[in-house]
Amino acid sequence: MSGLVLKLGPRERVLINGAVIENGDRRSRMSIVTPNANVLRLRDAIHPEEAKTPVRRLCYTAQLILTGDTEILEARQQLLPRIEELSHILVDSDSRRLLAQATDALLGDQFYQCLKALRALIPREDRLLAASQR
Repeated sequence: MSGLVLKLGPRERVLINGAVIENGDRRSRMSIVTPNANVLRLRDAIHPEEAKTPVRRLCYTAQLILTGDTEILEARQQLLPRIEELSHILVDSDSRRLLAQATDALLGDQFYQCLKALRALIPREDRLLAASQR
């Protein structure tokens, strides 16, 4: 059996297809076998007030798809040009690879994978913003 395997800590919450599910008092593993289920660990969620940088805004928009709070077509139309803009700023090969993965995932309706690739850019963005404020 394949699919997404979630390893949840005690009392950890996860959003699956719009339903918040809370783990019990012990660590557990959960297999999501439904293809293309929308899954978001709530500990990884970006809150609206935290979406103040370009990468975090992209992550937040991708997250809205997973939570069912935006239409896929609308979010895709917002995300694709912004990812393209970032590819002109983050020009190192690793960032370009992550942006390409995000784009491919977005076009393939793999929204969790898109969010995962974009989240990997947050540490780079943080370093660049910190360096520019010195």
